[in-house]
Amino acid sequence: MARFIAAVLAYALMALAPAQAQTYNITLSGASPGGLWSLLGAGIDAAVREAYPGSVVTYQTSGGGLANIAIVDRGEAEMGLAHAQELKMAVDGVEPFKAPVTSLRVIAYLYNWAPMHLITAKDFAEKHGLKTLTDIRDKKAPVRVAINKRGNIAGDVAIAMFEAAGITEQELESWGGRIVYAASSEQSELLLNRRIDMVDNSLFVRHSSLRQIDESIDMVLLNVSDDVATAVNEKWGTESFTIPANSYKNQSEPIETITLSAALVVNADMSDEQAYNLTKALFEHIDKMQEVHGSMKALSKELMASASVVDYHPGAVRYLKEAGLLKTN
Repeated sequence: MARFIAAVLAYALMALAPAQAQTYNITLSGASPGGLWSLLGAGIDAAVREAYPGSVVTYQTSGGGLANIAIVDRGEAEMGLAHAQELKMAVDGVEPFKAPVTSLRVIAYLYNWAPMHLITAKDFAEKHGLKTLTDIRDKKAPVRVAINKRGNIAGDVAIAMFEAAGITEQELESWGGRIVYAASSEQSELLLNRRIDMVDNSLFVRHSSLRQIDESIDMVLLNVSDDVATAVNEKWGTESFTIPANSYKNQSEPIETITLSAALVVNADMSDEQAYNLTKALFEHIDKMQEVHGSMKALSKELMASASVVDYHPGAVRYLKEAGLLKTN
């Protein structure tokens, strides 16, 4: 009888074991090292480890959101970061996708405040009279501009911004300028070494790489005119954004530009239990993501629950319902 009672008690204790006994070893596909997504990767890892001690979220570099969509679709990584603009391309089945991608599900919307920064050295801007992106066209300035590598949506949007301002790559080269394709981690070094004159990239305001530039040289930000912003927003689903005045040393006035947004996605084949647990970990330990950068302090549970381009995973929906966060139309 004693053995029977002991066995019953042992079984009961196992049944009552806390959910935190679960651990996860997950790969998160992001982008180039040193960019804003690597910061988010650290925050996601910290949130999951806080909820499930012993868990590890390994940040895997990639070509960016378009690559991550394919990686998650093929099941080569459990989670991936992708811009909302890239997700729309995927579900619509437009190039580079040959058909609509139907395997993606959202766990959380992460931000809509990663503005395109058009940064140039102050002496170069003053020499050529540059205050706006359109001034490059009007002055035929021989600007060497670094944008993100091909296949990264920030690079595609940068090209679209130049084209909307009436600047083609061929025209830029005819003025003595050129487009340099470089990862986020390489761009600031290129500018500081004066191997380029401008950076056009999507980054959180006062991201560490931008602070490095700001502390090393006198830099200025170029404005994006309303007509250019409208044209790009209509084509790419970006949004207009204002970089607050005094975000950087030589920036006493607000800067008008556009911004990208992003979400965390998984494959629809992920179990409901795992999707539920991961969603719960991120929402209930939101502070871990808010801490990775000053701009992420604006992250709220309501924003995380507001993605619309791709459906939330059923496991995520279950958590959002329990938390009273589910958005209904």
